[in-house]
Amino acid sequence: MRDGEFLDPLLVPVYDAECRWGPDDDFFLAVVNETPAARVLDLGCGTGRLTLALAAAGHSVTGVDPAGPSLAAARRKPGADRVTWVRAASPALPDRAYDVAVMTSHVTQVFVADDEWERTLADLARALRPGGRLAFDSRDPADRAWERWNPVDSRRVIRLPDGRRVRAWTEATEVRDGVVDFTHHYVLPDGAERLSSATLRFRNEAELRDSLRAAGFTVERVHGGWHGQAVGEGDGELVVVARR
Repeated sequence: MRDGEFLDPLLVPVYDAECRWGPDDDFFLAVVNETPAARVLDLGCGTGRLTLALAAAGHSVTGVDPAGPSLAAARRKPGADRVTWVRAASPALPDRAYDVAVMTSHVTQVFVADDEWERTLADLARALRPGGRLAFDSRDPADRAWERWNPVDSRRVIRLPDGRRVRAWTEATEVRDGVVDFTHHYVLPDGAERLSSATLRFRNEAELRDSLRAAGFTVERVHGGWHGQAVGEGDGELVVVARR
């Protein structure tokens, strides 16, 4: 199954258990908090980890995601009634409705084709008020993260909330021109194996800057990690903050 972590009801809880609060969430929460009581868009909100924290911090938050099972999991969490949840993609965004938009957990990389990425940025530019900000992360291709996506280096155990364990590993299957195909392997507590495949685009800093400029954004800063490190000296990330 493609994108099973977001679409397979058996894998959504596994994704949620594996992807817990981290320094990336601290970073995005701090960026949004620079605008008090902001109208916030979380595009590709998934199961709502950051979305709910933004609402708890006093912001008016809309979580948008095309994956129904992920949104269903988000809606079941404490505090979900503070968030407006929308099952949609970026073309459905209203005009000039938000002060800040975030795309986290490398959502930017799912837009593999350049025209997909350009349309998404255009939709975000339309949805932000003049002067509104956009923050997102994308893996730095110079870090070559896909080389660690193999059955040895990526092998891990995911503990579910009830204590049961899921064994998992990730395997890159093809790398070409900045595009990486890969498959997650999961062995569930009952021994059943589920596979989830996906494709990601790795854009370098210059490509991100050029695409943002073409969409009408001004890049304020690009970090290489979650603590403000320079590109190439941090966590293998390109962490971008831009202004409309």
